[in-house]
Amino acid sequence: MLASSLYDSPFLRACRREPTPYTPVWLMRQAGRYMPEYRAIRAKVPFLELCKTPDLAAEVTVTATERLGVDAAIIFADILLILEPMGMQLEFSAGDGPVIHNPIRTLADVQRLRDVEPADTLSFVLQAITTTRAHLQPALPLIGFAGAPFTLASYMIEGKGSRDYLRTKTFMYTQPEVWHALMACLSRNLVRYLNAQIAAGAQVVQLFDSWVGHLSPWDYHTFVLPHSQAVFAQLTPGTPSIHFGTSTGALLELMQEAGGDVIGVDFRVELDHAWQRLGAVSIQGNLDPAVLYADRGYVCQQAQRILRQAGGRPGHIFNLGHGILPTTPVDNVLALIDAVHTYRA
Repeated sequence: MLASSLYDSPFLRACRREPTPYTPVWLMRQAGRYMPEYRAIRAKVPFLELCKTPDLAAEVTVTATERLGVDAAIIFADILLILEPMGMQLEFSAGDGPVIHNPIRTLADVQRLRDVEPADTLSFVLQAITTTRAHLQPALPLIGFAGAPFTLASYMIEGKGSRDYLRTKTFMYTQPEVWHALMACLSRNLVRYLNAQIAAGAQVVQLFDSWVGHLSPWDYHTFVLPHSQAVFAQLTPGTPSIHFGTSTGALLELMQEAGGDVIGVDFRVELDHAWQRLGAVSIQGNLDPAVLYADRGYVCQQAQRILRQAGGRPGHIFNLGHGILPTTPVDNVLALIDAVHTYRA
């Protein structure tokens, strides 16, 4: 059972659609290259090594959380870490980002995938969570996360990021049985991974469906919804979950049907319009990360605009529409968080 101070934290209260004394805020990629403390560590350690070194992953998580004064920490990791123990050859190359050297093409490729045992093959993530939890303030929640089935499948098929996800869509349309077998495999392993994160000390989990906005509503309903639904349905009872995607304005109702106590809304949808569509649900979002390059007065003005759209409803968690960009001024991030914390409806 959670300590009362943690259970009653503004962030967890907002996840449960309960009133809060102020709007809680955390930011995706809040531990990242925009922060000098993070750059100092990355100058010495490659990205994948940082992810796989629990003490360092915990250090960058806690440092960012304390420096910013946010209402939740998110463990430093990457959505693709689960793919290596499943049998994918993953590399983070400078300039190109993540690359998978043995992409999925056939049923045989799917059948070769291994089920993960998180306590063995992803123990570094679990240890980072445990260590982070021990060093965070007792009343500050910690978020665990994973990539959603569609986004992971798209990486596995494309071999890297893509502009149009043509290989992924062609795979869905021409090999639907193989597609569903791949998605079922991913869903099964994501449940294990996220529940292991919860057991290690995460109070909330977020499912990142970063690329699902490339799909039509019909494709989402046919090829994605049942698999994301399977993940949310099997999470440890009582643990709040966040369902996030980008460019998903056409998919919000379907994402809500798939699951999640909190629906992440990116900056392409007005917050009040999203709430009118979704009804009784918590919503996370949704400032454009590029706004943080403007002067601080404009940053605060735009934050207040979004907070006015929330209208004092219980269940609003302030966040960006996507992650903090690498050259964002730290002082502007601090100004944003202060503007959110001091705003009163």
